[in-house]
Amino acid sequence: MARRKRRPLVPESRAALDQLKNQVMANQGYQVDRENPDGVKYEVAEEVGVPLQHGYNGRLTSKQAGTVGGKIGGNMVKELVRMAQERMKDK
Repeated sequence: MARRKRRPLVPESRAALDQLKNQVMANQGYQVDRENPDGVKYEVAEEVGVPLQHGYNGRLTSKQAGTVGGKIGGNMVKELVRMAQERMKDK
């Protein structure tokens, strides 16, 4: 099965989102690879005990997939909120 990458609402934002993901996950102590920004999700999956594989993962439950994605996305949201608060403080 072909791998489908989720597309951001603004396609031009992909590079910035990958950069933010790398920065946030590096701050959390994960190994990040600029060439493969999705690599960190496999490290997170292993840490939380989710059998994520390269390629098709249709047998994962929603809970398993959310455990991996939530940890990454949740940390990204926290960083975005922190950045917004800093900008509001500066104005």
